[in-house]
Amino acid sequence: TTLVHTASVGTNVVGTRNVVDAATRYGATRFVMISTDKAVRPSSIMGATKRVCELVVAREGNHTTQFASVRFGNVLGSNGSVIPIFEKQIARGGPVRVTDANMTRYFMTIPEAVELVLQASTLAQSNDVFVLDMGTPVKIMDLAHNMIELSGMVVDEDIKIEVMGARPGEKVHEELVTYGEDLRSTDVDKIGLLRKDHNHPGGEHFEKSLAKLEKLALKRK
Repeated sequence: TTLVHTASVGTNVVGTRNVVDAATRYGATRFVMISTDKAVRPSSIMGATKRVCELVVAREGNHTTQFASVRFGNVLGSNGSVIPIFEKQIARGGPVRVTDANMTRYFMTIPEAVELVLQASTLAQSNDVFVLDMGTPVKIMDLAHNMIELSGMVVDEDIKIEVMGARPGEKVHEELVTYGEDLRSTDVDKIGLLRKDHNHPGGEHFEKSLAKLEKLALKRK
């Protein structure tokens, strides 16, 4: 677990910091950090490190590069997406494994996500955090049922569904906005903007805490 946590901090936090520094050094005009709904009230190391990345980007400032973050949920067909996993489980005769009977997730297609991220990059003005409108959350149990039936099979007769139980840190329902965040509309449909409540996201001790976190992560490799 420690190695996973160290790798997450190294890849997400240190990696983002390095790319931010490179963008500044070489005069990039636009920098967009891809965030996730897991950064909202994070309950896992993935979400926590992504939230830190949002703060790293939000605090960066120079006269050449315009920084922004875009927060959204699951992308259909991407690495780790549940649909390819279900397809493989169905192809081998099941069972289809669902984490929680009530679990819901937001989904968006790859073309839609790419288009909206590119549009968000043109809207950025002051280290903004944008939130994509993901529509209505999808119940994973319903998705499993539908995929089995679309494969021409009958649930519980041809293919069984097993409920495995949520893993540590895994939320039953993801969120795109949390308490205290003021989401406002933009000129582009399906792209919202989080209002900044102060000029120093993360607080005055953020840089010191970040340096300590990065040092501990690199030390444990």
